[in-house]
Amino acid sequence: MLKDQDRIFTNLYGMHDRSLKGAQARGHWDGTAKIIQNGRNWIIDQMKASGLRGRGGAGFPTGLKWSFMPKESDGRPAFLVINADESEPGTCKDREIMRHDPHTLIEGALIASFAMNAHTCYIYIRGEYIREREALQNAIDEAYDAGMLGKNAAGSGWDFDLFLHHGAGAYICGEETALLESLEGKKGMPRMKPPFPAGAGLYGCPTTVNNVESIAVVPTILRRGPEWFSSFGRPNNAGTKIFGISGHVNNPCVVEEAMSISFEELIEKHCGGIRGGWDNLLAVIPGGSSVPCVRGENMRDAVMDFDALRDVGSSLGTAAVIVMDKSVDPIKAIWRLSKFYKHESCGQCTPCREGTGWMMRVMDRLVRGEAELEEIDMLHSVTKQVEGHTICALGDAAAWPIQGLIKNFRNEIEDRIKAQKTGRMGAMAAE
Repeated sequence: MLKDQDRIFTNLYGMHDRSLKGAQARGHWDGTAKIIQNGRNWIIDQMKASGLRGRGGAGFPTGLKWSFMPKESDGRPAFLVINADESEPGTCKDREIMRHDPHTLIEGALIASFAMNAHTCYIYIRGEYIREREALQNAIDEAYDAGMLGKNAAGSGWDFDLFLHHGAGAYICGEETALLESLEGKKGMPRMKPPFPAGAGLYGCPTTVNNVESIAVVPTILRRGPEWFSSFGRPNNAGTKIFGISGHVNNPCVVEEAMSISFEELIEKHCGGIRGGWDNLLAVIPGGSSVPCVRGENMRDAVMDFDALRDVGSSLGTAAVIVMDKSVDPIKAIWRLSKFYKHESCGQCTPCREGTGWMMRVMDRLVRGEAELEEIDMLHSVTKQVEGHTICALGDAAAWPIQGLIKNFRNEIEDRIKAQKTGRMGAMAAE
């Protein structure tokens, strides 16, 4: 159980003052200039030592990502872009940071941009986040007024500008290169990689794209030391993490906890248990809607981190835990997700453009049981033709929930088809 003094986000629930004064009273913006004066290499080495892995879903080591940026400028400016396009169904962690604890993100943006030799940072915020944008913009204005941003930001000797850009509500713009395209005023369509953003990103300049939570934890890690941060969680899964638990628990919530907490402890301590008790647990999607579901009985002892969830056939993703009890029709739940991915595909890659619609239509028939048994394997084989054959991971995101359904609930799919068939046979006989 994470102790209160070890929480990085001291105002996750908005109980306290979210202004600059309130943030400073809780220890933020403390000695920012001193951290920056330690120099770029020191900051990047500390981030590597902390073991922080990206909190946007892929879990790539943050310090390593920063080190890909060119050490010396070739005349092009460098940029940090913060991905606040939190559009993964089930995920609502970055929203709480921007709403209630925005100064963690702003201070983190300054330090991270300095570490990557960037004088400018853009935060790309999701189109549907209206109030969050207002809260964050207020905090940015406040930081400018107080001299924390702009010329000689926070007295560090580094000139730094921070811009908030409001998206238009497209899920695909959460993919880092589609986000850059959208930020440049073009259609949000993923780019081919290479070149990677560190070589040619925003406006063709060296760019790093990081998730909100990844940047917001930076100042506290540098203040308290990488050893402190890496003391939480298992090796290679270090630190604290914000979990968003929704669905059939008694108290759905967003909470900061230590990585590698067990699923059972997370649910019992913070959510008051499963609705109707543990025997009523059907399935869990542990990391936002694009990761495969796990049967309830395999989830109870699961450890909530990148490596352990891979072992149970899923992924930590954004740690958006979606809990489903036995009142849920799992086939219909996954059909709803396949409808979402079909709607959000940008249409650039044929396997995804055609495959997402095809998979949704087959799922639609499976929900009603109006399919043949052979179609289950055919659907699985189509998910394999979409997965890994597209420019970005949206194809994978559409394929994985269906693969998880077939792996974990094949009997339920077959039973429904058989029941529908016998029903049809009975009706025919009655004629």
